[in-house]
Amino acid sequence: MQLKFMKYRKLSYWIAGALILLSVLSLCFRGLNYGIDFVGGISMEVRPVVADYAIDKMRADLEQFNPELQSVGNDGAILLRVGLPRGATDAEQNARVTEIKDILGDNVQYSQVQIVGPKIGGELIRGGILAVLFSFILMSIYVWVRYRGGYAIGSFISLCLDFVIMFGFFSITGLEFNQTAIAVILMGVGYSINDKVVNYDRIEENIKMYHKMPMDDLIDLSVNEMMRRTIMTGVSTILAMVALYLFGGPALRDFAIAMTFAVVMGTFTSIYISNVILYHFNLRDGDKK
Repeated sequence: MQLKFMKYRKLSYWIAGALILLSVLSLCFRGLNYGIDFVGGISMEVRPVVADYAIDKMRADLEQFNPELQSVGNDGAILLRVGLPRGATDAEQNARVTEIKDILGDNVQYSQVQIVGPKIGGELIRGGILAVLFSFILMSIYVWVRYRGGYAIGSFISLCLDFVIMFGFFSITGLEFNQTAIAVILMGVGYSINDKVVNYDRIEENIKMYHKMPMDDLIDLSVNEMMRRTIMTGVSTILAMVALYLFGGPALRDFAIAMTFAVVMGTFTSIYISNVILYHFNLRDGDKK
């Protein structure tokens, strides 16, 4: 049985419009929950000296500070990062370091203690923005070189939509926006673009084979032919993210959640937005309807 995706093309526009509106409003009024990478904080490298003082125990002791903990190296060292209030003075920063040391007590040895100021965080924000803009430009160039006419317009609009919705997702959910979040956005949009290219290639092939088939039926046929591949790719990626969420620890949970959303979003914009836009073009002779 062939699924009729183009039957719901008008609904897909409403869904896409609602997602864009929610994303823009959230970004304007709620903003992003910047992590330590971008707003600054305290960074410590410690090494437990008490046998039963593991990373979970350390996280529980410092729960009030919402710490980021990560094992580094092979000698049991732990990277501890704690955020600071916006505009914290030098005295407040030093007081927070003292407070953390008092909680950890003699359970750890300190290899390194650093305070990352807002200036460094600002530089990282600019670097992240440049990375996103640069990738957007490169993907846009690829789209315009790879395709022409309706294909190029459909890919470009979907690309813009992917970026806006991904940023909106981080804003709406309140997930920490850090360098890992930048990586998730770029990976998610790259996944989406790859899915669109595969679908467009099949549509191009079918246009050459079915000269008289109506465009909505031809797009439905192409999407259905690629559905097995789309499902297998999406499900396998999501299963990997579920495993990361369940067994990867708190440090990887935000990554798993965001990447799962990116896969779902990329699949939606590939099947509907980019393909629905093609419906408004006569791809057989390049003239717009």
